[in-house]
Amino acid sequence: MWRLKIAQGGNNPYLYSTNEYVGRQIWEFDPDAGTPEERAEVEQARLHFHNSRSKVKPSGDLLWRMQFLREKNFKQTIPRVKIVDEEEITHEKASATLRRSVYFFSALQASDGHWPAENSGALFFHPPLVICLFITGHLNIVFSTEHRKEILRYVYNHQNEDGGWGLHVESHSTMLTTVLNYICMRILGEGPDGGENNACARGRKWILDRGGAIGVSFLGKIWLSVLGIYDWSGTKPVPPELLILPSFLPMHPAKLWCYFRVLYMATSYLYGRRFVAPITPLIRQLREELLTQPYGNISWKKARHLCAEEDLYYSHPSVIDLLWDGLYILTEPFLNRWPLNKLREKALKTAMKHNHYEDETSRYITIGCVEKVLSMLASWVEDPNGEYFKKHLARVQDYIWVAEDGMKMQSFGSQLWDTTLGIQALLASNLANEIGLVLMKGHDFIKRSQVKDDPSGDFHSMYRHFSKGSWTFSEQDHGWQLSDCTTEGLMCCLLFSQMPQEIVGEKVEPERLYDAVNSILSLQSKNGGLAAWEPAISAKWLELLNPFEFLEDIIIEHEYVECTSSAIKCLVLFKELYPGHRTEEIQDCITNAVRYLESVQMTDGSWYGEWGVCFIYSTWFAHVALEAAGKSYEDCAAIRKGVAFLLQIQSPDGGWGESYLSCPRKIYTPLEGNRSNLVQTAWAMMALIHAGQAKRDPIPLHRAAKLIINSQMENGDFPQQEITGCFKKNCMLHYPNYRNIFLIWALAEYCNLVLLNP
Repeated sequence: MWRLKIAQGGNNPYLYSTNEYVGRQIWEFDPDAGTPEERAEVEQARLHFHNSRSKVKPSGDLLWRMQFLREKNFKQTIPRVKIVDEEEITHEKASATLRRSVYFFSALQASDGHWPAENSGALFFHPPLVICLFITGHLNIVFSTEHRKEILRYVYNHQNEDGGWGLHVESHSTMLTTVLNYICMRILGEGPDGGENNACARGRKWILDRGGAIGVSFLGKIWLSVLGIYDWSGTKPVPPELLILPSFLPMHPAKLWCYFRVLYMATSYLYGRRFVAPITPLIRQLREELLTQPYGNISWKKARHLCAEEDLYYSHPSVIDLLWDGLYILTEPFLNRWPLNKLREKALKTAMKHNHYEDETSRYITIGCVEKVLSMLASWVEDPNGEYFKKHLARVQDYIWVAEDGMKMQSFGSQLWDTTLGIQALLASNLANEIGLVLMKGHDFIKRSQVKDDPSGDFHSMYRHFSKGSWTFSEQDHGWQLSDCTTEGLMCCLLFSQMPQEIVGEKVEPERLYDAVNSILSLQSKNGGLAAWEPAISAKWLELLNPFEFLEDIIIEHEYVECTSSAIKCLVLFKELYPGHRTEEIQDCITNAVRYLESVQMTDGSWYGEWGVCFIYSTWFAHVALEAAGKSYEDCAAIRKGVAFLLQIQSPDGGWGESYLSCPRKIYTPLEGNRSNLVQTAWAMMALIHAGQAKRDPIPLHRAAKLIINSQMENGDFPQQEITGCFKKNCMLHYPNYRNIFLIWALAEYCNLVLLNP
């Protein structure tokens, strides 16, 4: 059986941590673990997902939940509540549902205080890891038979009916993910016609029917070039020489969004080296299987701009294609020959210098999964037996996640994010005296996860922003500051500071809170909005150079409604508790942030969500922030328009339901059949509560509460429904803990702000 282990490092000499691995979550297979009943329960969960995967495509993330509930011997003792038609919801019934959900969620807390969870859903995450381990000769060392079995389970479970694979688990099929998953199956031992339900043959037919793998988008072209199925001359240029240009130039990598910058450094090394793995019989077979003409007959330069229509989300003017072609013609023929090849060697060394710095400062977790695998491969190409590569291997486990739908690769984990939101939901329940130990452990995790130092050395010369005082998305070892995680982490610390220490533990020292405020303030732009990772200072036109056809706004840093809203809410409370610290600057930040929120509101009254699905999610953030800043329905037109938007789209069953298609289309799109999603219902419910809906007309809130109460399961959990996380407009992320966190939070506010405060 697979077992989830928490905060463990083991005896690997290439593994190290800044805080004793707090927040680390790794899966291990124990062939002797589990009783026959426990194993049968796991198989039943797998079968249920397989049989219902066409209806609910994200996993319920049940395996670790079953493990934790067994280990804690959790039994739900509070009877389940049902509200019948025409019945008025009483505080007694609503609070019973709330208490049941609080007890259940509390039982899922890990020993180090965080809540584990999958953070995945994108289907182009895992194949590059398999490809990298295959190229480096470590596939059988890192992945056991059980690993392979679960990876294939995941691939089979998420194959679409048309034979392809989507960009994420709910997406239409794309060339990128179909090609990568096909290669993944073949590397893991499936024959050309193998796989469950003829998976390989169906996938290959989908690819060939659309012109073959030559039409794969940019990221796929990189991996196919590395494998030798494609040729580097057919990719958009990724010259490492940009790294040795003066950093004041607008297109220098120092100006890039941090994720794209790290990706660029690793990819430019592979591109500059023209690295191609050994051409094995399998690679020759894949050329024949995936290409519609012989490899040697393909005009790679013409293929450079080919992209299957299924992959093409972000298009750009044809003049940009000419720019890519010109860059290739004017650089590549010369930089690979004497004497300019000396310049390329210098650039390659610079690329790896930055690559190693990013790896070291993240303890080889690297900034994210796409970058992790490219950086690991670049380290191996530079030195197959070097310590850099061995340190990378030691952190592969950190990205692996196992659920009932199989084994997948995480984005990099949402431990801190989920925990800070979960803690605020639990605090809103007013049940602190019943869950004191849970709160104390959560507080300890948050305190131990704060980043205590800036990146090492002269981090400015490595194009890094300061990180001291911040929180990351996942764990301290990751090291990358994030504004909304910092504000939510700080918010929890401020809330805990007002509570008895015998319940929640010692409060954080003021200096550490001041450090967090410094981090938040540094990320506000001139327009009042807050960026996520680094100050948004680059020219907007650089986005025209985006080589990724399936994602948008990935070249430079931007401001975000969610980050801005979190900052307002947090800084208002900080200003109240610490009125003497940077008072004027904090007030200016709040004022400008409010102005930003009002300026980016959509014409229909909603706000566009960058990190959740989508308009409902961001409208909740905006309403909470505006209320915290002293705005109300009566005196704020933005809140009034937000309320009108939410009331207009409420579903007949009392809930709210928004399709992920809202994110790429940038227009509100309801779920098919106008059905509701419980997580989105909770967001809308809280947005209305913070806009004073209970005083005007509480009926929409009562209808939503009835849906949530009646949807609760016997054990206190709620059913998994559609995916609700998003990134870069066109790809979704799965946050299974949301179904617990936000329903607890909404029920808590409903009980305390609606039923007890009519």
